[in-house]
Formats: sequence, C-alpha cells, structure tokens
Amino acid sequence: MLGRCAPGSPGSRPVVRALPPSASALRQRLRQCAERIPEAEAVLDLLEKCPEHQKKGGFPVIVFEGLDATGKTTVTQAVRDTLNGVLLRSPPACISQWRTVFDDEPTPIKRAFYAAGNYILASEIAKASTQAPVIIDRYWHSTAAYTIATETSGNVQDLPPAQDEVYQWPEDLLKPDLVLLLTVDPDERVRRLQHRGLQKTKEEAELEANNLFRQRVEESYRRMVNPACQEVDASPSKEEVLKTVLQLIKNHCA
Repeated sequence: MLGRCAPGSPGSRPVVRALPPSASALRQRLRQCAERIPEAEAVLDLLEKCPEHQKKGGFPVIVFEGLDATGKTTVTQAVRDTLNGVLLRSPPACISQWRTVFDDEPTPIKRAFYAAGNYILASEIAKASTQAPVIIDRYWHSTAAYTIATETSGNVQDLPPAQDEVYQWPEDLLKPDLVLLLTVDPDERVRRLQHRGLQKTKEEAELEANNLFRQRVEESYRRMVNPACQEVDASPSKEEVLKTVLQLIKNHCA
C-alpha cells in the first residue's frame, strides 16, 4: 500500500515516473514521443527557449488552485483588477490549443505536457513580475495533485505519505510567493458546475463520478510543501471571498 511506504520508497515510484521532476526530464520525455506526436516537438521547441532557473521580479506572484467551479476564474480576475496585476493561466496560451491532443495520451506523456506548461509559464511569470503583481490560475500544484490522484488507487490512506518527494516543489521551477487553495462543499461545487452548463473535461467527469478520486486530489493539494497551499473557503459571497483573499495577500506579501 502506498500509504505505508517510507518517503522515497519504491511504492511511490509510479507517481514519480508519471511526474517529471525537472525541466531536463521533461525534455527527454517529450523527445521520446516527438516523432509520433508533432505537437510534442512544438512544445519542446518552446521549452528549449526558456532560460533555466527562472527568477521572479520584485512584484508578488500569487497562485490560485482548486477544483473546477470553486471560483478560481471569478477570484483571479477580481484580484487582478484590484491589484492592477497580470493574470496568467496554466497551461499558457501558447500551448493550450494542444490540450485535447495530450489529454488522450498515456499518463506520463499527458503529465509531461502539463509540466512543460509550468516551465513555459515560469518564463512569462519572470518577465511579468518585473512590472506588476502576477496572479496565476493553476500552476505546478495542479499538475502534481492530479498526477498523484490518478496514479494512486483506493482512498486517501493509499496516497504516498505526507513527507514523500512527490509533494515537493521542483528545484528548478520558479516559486510563487503565495499559493491559495479555493475549496467549496462538494454538493455546492456540483451545483455550480450544473449551473455553468459547460462541457466537462475527462478529469472533471472523473471528479464528479468518483468520490475517492476527488478526495485524493484534494488531499494531495493539502500535502504540498515548499510552498504549501493555504486553504480559502470559497463558499461565501464573491465579495467576502475577495476580502479574505486580499487580506491573506496583504499579510503574506506586504
């Protein structure tokens, strides 16, 4: 059982293999499938143009994480407007048109695409944070949480232990100043999804159909470290959630 394995033990190997730990590992994986998937070559070209070990500028970088319909779009736009910031999303616009291609691929290739998006996004963050606060709709924590939940079967107790390396931020990826995890009651989240009437992604359909999968994703978010996620209850009104978020940003990034 994965939940009984020591940190870095063989039981967590499937997750580690599915989650590339560095940009060099990403490039290697993309090269392996580039002949079969032309889009992988295009992603690799963009990744190669990104300088290694990106560093942020003098303005704060704040990431918002959470499942679909927890209010990320509304909150990130409101925070951007309030702080006169820049709003970025993962995967970045330059590769987001290829999501459907990679979503149909095996997990290691699919996760390589999303992980590569984080490194490409880091280049955008580094530049933007020299000019204004940067607000990000999902970043590395999403890539890791969904990988861990997908590669683990069973309930929360079967996840890799809390100190496992899979919860660690990659050493060569630009770190944000603050990561906020938006949460809502599961029934409320489903109600919001139904109200939106949008087509579900494969992962969203899995979250709705498989309660254990949703629990594994949420718990994986909570186990992330360096930086950890700070939870924010996104159930109250938009105004109340925004007030809470802005206070957290002020306290952490003053």
